[in-house]
Amino acid sequence: MIDMLTAVHQDLPEEYRTLSDQELDRRITEAKRRLGSDLVILGHHYQRDDVIQFADYRGDSLKLAKIAEKLHDVKYIVFSGVHFMAETADTLTTDEQIVVLPDMKAGCSMADMADIDEVEEAWEVIQEEFGDTVIPVTYVNSTAAIKAFVGRHGGTTCTSSNAEAVLKWAFERKKRILFLPDQHLGRNTAYKMGIPLEQMIIWAPTTGEFEDYHCDREDVRMILWKGHCSVHQKFLPEHVHRVRERDPEMKVIVHPECSFEVVQLADDNGSTDYIIRTIEAAPPGSKWAIGTEVNLVQRLAQEHPEQKIMLLSTTMCPCLTMNRIDRPHLLWALENLVEGNVVNQIKVDPETTHWSKVALDRMLAIQ
Repeated sequence: MIDMLTAVHQDLPEEYRTLSDQELDRRITEAKRRLGSDLVILGHHYQRDDVIQFADYRGDSLKLAKIAEKLHDVKYIVFSGVHFMAETADTLTTDEQIVVLPDMKAGCSMADMADIDEVEEAWEVIQEEFGDTVIPVTYVNSTAAIKAFVGRHGGTTCTSSNAEAVLKWAFERKKRILFLPDQHLGRNTAYKMGIPLEQMIIWAPTTGEFEDYHCDREDVRMILWKGHCSVHQKFLPEHVHRVRERDPEMKVIVHPECSFEVVQLADDNGSTDYIIRTIEAAPPGSKWAIGTEVNLVQRLAQEHPEQKIMLLSTTMCPCLTMNRIDRPHLLWALENLVEGNVVNQIKVDPETTHWSKVALDRMLAIQ
């Protein structure tokens, strides 16, 4: 899959890099007008403000997946996000529809931590250790190849919004879950469901060994892939302590991709959509320190001046790969579509599409 994506990657022409902000906005608006109903732009909440302003729909991974599935009459879907999100959109849409990622270098470090060859090797070891008692579940922040793997092996995908419902579904089918690629979401969700930390072990792909294996084999419930989000990993317990020392009235809300220690110290935790809804429902004068991607935190602060909203960390925490989707790349992709050219198309092969769609459809059917 990576080789295929690299093969279709095209670099941004230099002429787009020198355009003024006003010219970029004007030409993007004009390109959208000319493409009309043939085009839909999807934007993830972590996207930068100057790009997400052009999104026809914005949301977290679950919302955008559901939207993509329903865009039957749209010719072009331009994804302002990262590559695994665009792969999901291509998987859920028809063969005739075209999904474009304006910059192929907009990847995801977490998704890259679960290589399909490493997962296949790990599965053999896990089967030898635990037999046919394990069902794989992958966070949607994973490649199409990983989604296809869990689809072939009876598993499904999840998002941070529906992780608890998905794990409940999985435990109804097998005694144990292999959760990948984010150990923190898996750990935090399972603990919230009442599974003790002692019944969770880690699979480390770099060494090919289990870690934190402190219980009897029969007691293991969660096998956590040793991966993480490079953004949410930066939020530390000392950040929570510092906020509380400075202002005891400040509430702390974080994303469950943060470490277990940070989630336990926070007042609340939840998906991107949950964080947004919590802030929207909060009364004027409330104070929030938010542990998630900085673009979203800054946007919430701008949209809710009646509240005091700040980033939990003292340092900026942007998703650098998400930020690769900028206005020059978006304009270039759109103007090529106007001319009938397609640049940086995301195209998942038929076999991978079939099995990853099986996994995604299972998730979308879980209530």
